[in-house]
Parts: sequence; structure tokens; C-alpha cells
Amino acid sequence: MNATYKKIFGGDRLKAKRVELILLDSNIIPICKDEGESARLAGFSSSLPQFIEIYVHEDEEVKALSLISNLEWDN
Repeated sequence: MNATYKKIFGGDRLKAKRVELILLDSNIIPICKDEGESARLAGFSSSLPQFIEIYVHEDEEVKALSLISNLEWDN
């Protein structure tokens, strides 16, 4: 099986968690990529420890982007 995933979000940990929860509530299973945490667990440091990327299957990309485009961010 060869699945293709698309990046739909990149941002800080709190915003990423919010996006993840919105997707899960809509039955979309995201893949969250946290390079900083991966590096920390491997014993290294990272220049972007709070930067999280979220990916979804390409079949769910349009729905996921629609969901997160409706979010209101408090800056």
C-alpha cells in the first residue's frame, strides 16, 4: 500500500494541538511531525523545538484545509 500525505499545517505546539483535535473530531486522522521532540528523544537539540507539522491523507486534504481555514486564531 502506497499512501500519499499532504502537509496542511505548520506552527507552534498549541495551534497544532488545536488543529489536531479539530481534525480528529471530524474523523480525519492526522500525522503530527515534531522534529524537535524526535531530536530530543534521540539525544540531540533542534533549532525549532516548538514547530509542528500536520499531514493528512491526500483524499482528506480539501476537507481538512476547509476545517482549519475556519479557525479564528488569537494572536
